[in-house]
Amino acid sequence: MHGQLKVFCGSANRPLAEKICKKLDISLGQLSIKKFSDGEIWCRFEENIRGKDVFIIQPTNSPADHYMELLLILDAARRASAGRITAVLPYYGYARQDRKDQPRVPISARLFMDLIVKAGAQRVIAMDLHSTQIQGYVDVPFDHLYSKPAFIEYFNRSGLAAKDNLVIVAPDVGSVPMARSYASYLGKALAIIDKRRTGHNQSQVMNLIGDIDRKTALLLDDMADTAGTLVAAAERLIELGASEVFASFTHAVLSGSAIEKIRNSSIQQVTVTDTIDRHNVGCEKIHIISVSDIFAEAIKRIHYDESVSVLFR
Repeated sequence: MHGQLKVFCGSANRPLAEKICKKLDISLGQLSIKKFSDGEIWCRFEENIRGKDVFIIQPTNSPADHYMELLLILDAARRASAGRITAVLPYYGYARQDRKDQPRVPISARLFMDLIVKAGAQRVIAMDLHSTQIQGYVDVPFDHLYSKPAFIEYFNRSGLAAKDNLVIVAPDVGSVPMARSYASYLGKALAIIDKRRTGHNQSQVMNLIGDIDRKTALLLDDMADTAGTLVAAAERLIELGASEVFASFTHAVLSGSAIEKIRNSSIQQVTVTDTIDRHNVGCEKIHIISVSDIFAEAIKRIHYDESVSVLFR
């Protein structure tokens, strides 16, 4: 154990941090964040954290200020002599830029992880990374959590898992491992959509591998940004004979006209988690479940030097 447990958060997702603290039966730490008139960010811990086991919760979705906040908070914690500093990243932005797949481009996922560690993070917790290889970018302990327990509980409670004709669908090849895991656990068939990307935030649905005729389709992915792939996949499934389409994804990035696309689509319901604060999403088709239990349990186990791997069983 590394001193008294203290949990703080930036401004990116305070509701999730408060839920996590409620599960841990502790108060959210006092941290002030302000902006100067020119946009410069200033932060200060309003309580003593010397020797404490400090967890800083901050998803790094847009705007970029959330990244800057995280770096400044980490640096402040390091300079305040915290006993151990853990960066908790419910959503890790720039994860899609995880390799040099064309000339003269950065590997942004590596760059920002380097900055997080350089700023003071001695441990990192993240959930449903877009690319699992990001864990290898750093030399500090990295705990990769999964939203699967929260989704499985919801599928069982809502009755979706009980549908005999349910088919789990991967909207692209990259999401196959995730979809296969759910299909195996639920004892359901798996289908895969062959998608060709034509540009940034643009893709074209090609073919379907598997049988979806007169079946209930459940699309599964780690995130939805513009929702273009999600909606196109749903429409294609309906064309191929699916009786109804549901969708679930962990990170509700939902940029641009994504919410409007979902509202006007054939999808019955979209289930997302609260890794990104979307309390004002304003779409009746989007249902939000919480992953605060998973993060709270992981934080507690790390604090007491217990196994985190039991959360994956």
